Amino acid sequence: QVQLVESGGGTVQPGGSLKLSCVVTGTTIAGIHMAWYRQEPGTERALVASISSGGRTTYADSVEGRFTISRDNAKDLVFLEMDDLRVDDTGTYLCNKFPPWGSYRGHGTEVTVSA
Repeated sequence: QVQLVESGGGTVQPGGSLKLSCVVTGTTIAGIHMAWYRQEPGTERALVASISSGGRTTYADSVEGRFTISRDNAKDLVFLEMDDLRVDDTGTYLCNKFPPWGSYRGHGTEVTVSA
């Protein structure tokens, strides 16, 4: 069974930085297109960034130039470095494959950007 565990969230002021991590167990992520999503209460999760098995990255327009997604296939880890954080970046961040597994989902890690 696949498990995803996200960590690294917290509360920061606008302009601050955080680095999120996601460890995947039960499978190897090598060969899997992985992604980070953000979810706010009462809304569907929205794609923030993705990274293909070959390392090609894509970003939502709102985070382009501020966030960087990366992966460590040997350790089944996916990262999201977030710089110049804005209030609108607040939410629960979840990692999953792209598109998401239907049956597997982590608890996410909370990011709050507030002055």
